[in-house]
Amino acid sequence: MKKTKQTTAAERDYLIEKEKFVSVSQYFGEDTFNRKAMKERLPEDAFQKLMNAINEEKKLDAKTADIIAEAIKNWALEKGATHFAHWFQPMTGITAEKHDAFIEPCGDDQVIEKFFGKQLVQGEPDASSFPSGGIRSTFEARGYTAWDMSSPAFIKRNGISTTLCIPTVFISYTGEALDKKTPLLRSIRALSNSAVNMLKLLGAKNIKKVHATLGPEQEYFLIDMDYFFKRQDLVLSGRTIVGAPPAKGQELEDQYFGSIKERISSYMHDVEEELFKLGVPAKTRHNEVAPSQFEIAPAFEEANLAVDHNQIVMDTMKAVAKKHNLACLLHEKPFAKINGSGKHLNWSLADNNGNNLLNPGSTPHENITFLVFLIAVVRAVYKNADILRASVATYANDHRLGANEAPPAIISVFLGEQLTEILANIEKGIVAKATNAEIIDLGVSSLPILSKDNSDRNRTSPFAFTGNKFEFRAVGSSQSISFPSAVLNTIVAESMDYLAEKIKAKNTKNLNQAVFEVLKSEIKEIKPVLFNGDNYTKEWEIEAGKRGLPNYKTTPIALKALITGKAFNLFEKYNVLSKVELQSRYIIYLEKYIKDMEIEVKCLNNICLSQIIPAAVAYQETLAKTIITTKEALGSAAIVSSEVEMLKKTIDLINSIYSINKEILDKVEAAAAIHDEAKKADTLCTKVKPKMDKLREYTDVLEVLVDDDMWPLPKFWEMLFIS
Repeated sequence: MKKTKQTTAAERDYLIEKEKFVSVSQYFGEDTFNRKAMKERLPEDAFQKLMNAINEEKKLDAKTADIIAEAIKNWALEKGATHFAHWFQPMTGITAEKHDAFIEPCGDDQVIEKFFGKQLVQGEPDASSFPSGGIRSTFEARGYTAWDMSSPAFIKRNGISTTLCIPTVFISYTGEALDKKTPLLRSIRALSNSAVNMLKLLGAKNIKKVHATLGPEQEYFLIDMDYFFKRQDLVLSGRTIVGAPPAKGQELEDQYFGSIKERISSYMHDVEEELFKLGVPAKTRHNEVAPSQFEIAPAFEEANLAVDHNQIVMDTMKAVAKKHNLACLLHEKPFAKINGSGKHLNWSLADNNGNNLLNPGSTPHENITFLVFLIAVVRAVYKNADILRASVATYANDHRLGANEAPPAIISVFLGEQLTEILANIEKGIVAKATNAEIIDLGVSSLPILSKDNSDRNRTSPFAFTGNKFEFRAVGSSQSISFPSAVLNTIVAESMDYLAEKIKAKNTKNLNQAVFEVLKSEIKEIKPVLFNGDNYTKEWEIEAGKRGLPNYKTTPIALKALITGKAFNLFEKYNVLSKVELQSRYIIYLEKYIKDMEIEVKCLNNICLSQIIPAAVAYQETLAKTIITTKEALGSAAIVSSEVEMLKKTIDLINSIYSINKEILDKVEAAAAIHDEAKKADTLCTKVKPKMDKLREYTDVLEVLVDDDMWPLPKFWEMLFIS
């Protein structure tokens, strides 16, 4: 008789879990009040009015708002929500929310769940404590949140708490933008208007709207939580301000796209499960270049939704990490001499018919449209490289930009050989009449053959064309993608309007001819920004200088591009940011730069005085005792030269660390007396930062010298090779 195989406990657990398996498509977006939920729960008339408000920017009447609010409330209560919150993105760089219970007193010590249209549409959080760059005085507390109907409400679970979150903008009492979302929404509108006008000029029909699409690739590190809490620099500043690189880092390139460890894979699974419930289309996950570095990337979405979703991604990664006893590090350079983390912002354009306007297409007419939009983007980058660089300028990102894994501070455009050659041919006038036949002869119509990837990917380029989109690689991993996206939308809108006016000015019936004449003159002007080579080389830095391309390596210098006449005129023209709003952002970004560095200085002082120097002194004492006892045991003839040399080196390092640390504190104290924020930031950047780097050199040498058991901080090799 054949024996029945006995199943193990692990196998039984696996089978039980397998029975409970639910495919992603069955629960995707279940915690969002998306269009499916709207259609199911709203009366047809209310649903249509809401769609008109979203798609055509029509005003929502109070009665309809009440109907929608009631439907959202009932849906949220079914999900277990007890509170609602206007979820907004102030200039702190993170999200904010104030929770209010649904309950309303109804007499006889009873309450009832209520939620009105006015509560849905508008909130009033205290605005006094959020950064405003001078727009609001500290004593002027009133600010308003206003419902952003284009981004769906969602359920946020935190422990046993469940809250309905309503995406909103955040504005001051007098109407100025206090957040990151308002300028983004304004830029989306400006971009759509300019792109629609261009498409109509080029003969397109049935085009009502154009939107930017985004796909941010989010890089991050994971380390064990126990190590994280043993390092105050990681806890307070997000990066290790001291620490020697491990003997093995990324030299063997065995981490990139390698097999994902079980603990990390489980973490990724839990992150994605939470994101799928919230309607975030997390598509790709993989190991990144550095040990313990990873990436998550979504499918493309409309810009506003993509920005919100990226904030949700960052929050979710941090929250889920804690459940796995991990710390998720989003800092751009958490470990010196180890690859940093960026957030490659893939950006493209699509019309209301679903056509990607940066896809070369399959007909001569589509090719012309593609070329016009391509040149518009390249021109926008060339003319506004300084503003684009300013949009990614942060203290954290300064550690990364220009390093060997990141694009440099010089903003250039990579198009690949095929497109570069086509533009060169247009500039040379090879297309004389621009008939359909000549466009085909030029080779433009053959582009679709390679439309997915018509060039090798240049990982050194800060702004690269990758088949049917541009990849802005200079964005930092901890940064909100809102402002870089708003800048990109605005400069491209201006560029399209400029090209449209030039095409119209040709005043000819031959549209193709007019377009190619305009493109020919523009290519000649903007070609200095085109570069297909290695952006990391010193030769390119020299060449870029000859071409007149800006190279702003630090944030205090880069941010000045936001307060030029060019920037004021540009953002005011497209109603994205007023002069006051733009100036306020400049001040806020400077203040953050200063505060980030001051926090690091305090951390460095504490670590040096309370951990590193005491450990080194203890080691010094051990060495001294060893030398004495050895001589006592063996006599004056004992050979202790190596121990003496180590002792002298340890003493020298201790003295150097103490001396430079004191010098840093003195310089920071002197900088604190400077009332001009720009001068203060510049002083910290040029006078303090180099000293911090020098101090780190000494501490890192000491780390290698001091006995492991005595060293008070977890080392890189311990943190970066988790099991």
